[in-house]
Amino acid sequence: MGAGTVGCGGGGEDGPGAQASEAASQAADLWASATAEADRRFGDIDEIKEDVDVTKDVTLGDPVSGRDGRTTVEVSVRNTADSTRSFAVQVNFTDPDGDFRDAVVLTVSDVPAGETRQGTARSTHELSGEVRAEVARAVRY
Repeated sequence: MGAGTVGCGGGGEDGPGAQASEAASQAADLWASATAEADRRFGDIDEIKEDVDVTKDVTLGDPVSGRDGRTTVEVSVRNTADSTRSFAVQVNFTDPDGDFRDAVVLTVSDVPAGETRQGTARSTHELSGEVRAEVARAVRY
């Protein structure tokens, strides 16, 4: 006779409990990865001594899902300084409840004084369902 096991509860390694646990773990890993990358990219900018928080000078368009499932959003930056400046903008993608889905950092370079320029933020992976975008941080340097 062969040996066997009998169990009850979560359905084993392939059951719903294990699948939910794996999904939660993947979501936590995604959050850690996206925020670490955003912090790494912003860390380079944060070291600039003359940077200025300009979140109020950044506007976002409506998020659009592409054929590849990635979400993009148009980013407009307005340079209120008296000389040409560059901008680093962190855009967070969320679901309708405000739960984090992804974060990206983009640079809009060499914006002349008093002018507005655009860039596009693109999610790092496929985002399903309704997606919203918000400016998490923006600096002018």
